[in-house]
Amino acid sequence: MDAPSIAAVVVLLLGALFNAVAWPRFYPRIASDPRSRNAAGRRTAFFRVHVVLIALALVIAVLSVIAAVLLLAG
Repeated sequence: MDAPSIAAVVVLLLGALFNAVAWPRFYPRIASDPRSRNAAGRRTAFFRVHVVLIALALVIAVLSVIAAVLLLAG
């Protein structure tokens, strides 16, 4: 495996690790934020947008790990 491929694998895995560790920690803060619920107690767009951001970060983490494995295997 050449140096650029190794560098790509390292970057992909570091990005995946960051997304998997950092983003889920925000969920409890988002859920307890007063902006997450309206006066009727329903979830707001603030909550939904942040949950989507967290979910996308986790999807990107999974895709990054898959790409790193494919680079290692190829």
